[in-house]
Amino acid sequence: MQEYWEIYMKNMEGYPASIQFNAGISMDIEEIKYTYPTVGFVKIVLKEPTENGLLADAELDEMLHLEDTLEASLIKFRIGKYVGKVVTNGTVTFLYYLQFTYNWQDFLDFTLEEFKHYSVISGHQNDGEWKYYYNLLYPNAIEWQIIQNHKVCDVLKAQGDALHQKRAIEHKVFFPQGEGKEAFIQAIEADAFIYQEDIKNDEGILGVKFYRIDKPFYYEIDSLTLSLIEKAALFGGVYDGWETSLVKL
Repeated sequence: MQEYWEIYMKNMEGYPASIQFNAGISMDIEEIKYTYPTVGFVKIVLKEPTENGLLADAELDEMLHLEDTLEASLIKFRIGKYVGKVVTNGTVTFLYYLQFTYNWQDFLDFTLEEFKHYSVISGHQNDGEWKYYYNLLYPNAIEWQIIQNHKVCDVLKAQGDALHQKRAIEHKVFFPQGEGKEAFIQAIEADAFIYQEDIKNDEGILGVKFYRIDKPFYYEIDSLTLSLIEKAALFGGVYDGWETSLVKL
């Protein structure tokens, strides 16, 4: 079973939310969902959240310790798998998928003994299709793009790029139905993008490569790529990411 984690931000019921989830487990859900058919949660009410309801430095270490303690106890009691964490509106919610629940309360009592100074809400319910994982934790196409954007930005920044310098940023869009490419090219050229060439992916699907002079800074590249996702969809296309050159300070 593969395990790797991603983190991103989104809006939940009008509040900013930090989502951290086990992305790797998504590739195994069809095999394990019948073994782990119940979702369980442990929600902690923060004592000193930030003004926008997120986790402040004052409680960060204790919440990380609680997270580790919960996961260690999950293994000790052999009842399930840790799949994600949601921080929003002054709370931290840890989510698990359980293979049985007869010792759920024992698991909680054992784990939370040293955290009695926190208000805790917990529970579990049947979720054989893992809807909570998909609907609450798993990112949609736009959120996935933001995750990938920030990974590229982080790599550039780590290599000495300030990200504020404008440079050519190349993009790719593919057209699974084989239609809409020419109209899409016209639309992006109207927005000052420069068409470079037709391309094919590994499955033989036709697409286009194009570029424009822009900044690859986090929020600016987010805005740019999200607008391209929407524009591509209008013409039956699927946005496939961006790349650029390193510009050091």
